[in-house]
Amino acid sequence: MMDTQTSVEIAGYRLPVVIERVNGSYQATSPALDGFLVLADTLDEVLALAPGVARALLEAMQAKGVTPPLVVEEVRFPTQIDVLVPA
Repeated sequence: MMDTQTSVEIAGYRLPVVIERVNGSYQATSPALDGFLVLADTLDEVLALAPGVARALLEAMQAKGVTPPLVVEEVRFPTQIDVLVPA
């Protein structure tokens, strides 16, 4: 059993993502991060790929000396998040 009294912190970015159906596929973009684009055949694939695409884009920006347009947030555990579960 996990000890829920232990507080752990991580830092990360909260990225709003817009997912649309486009020509039978799924497309994810973000109004907060120019250049963020994920295309996939299924919703599951988009959701699985999105964090890695965002991370790669943010790392590329930082490598070029560009400050990401997102604020780093600290998250303490335990925490609550929403998870999209297709029906």
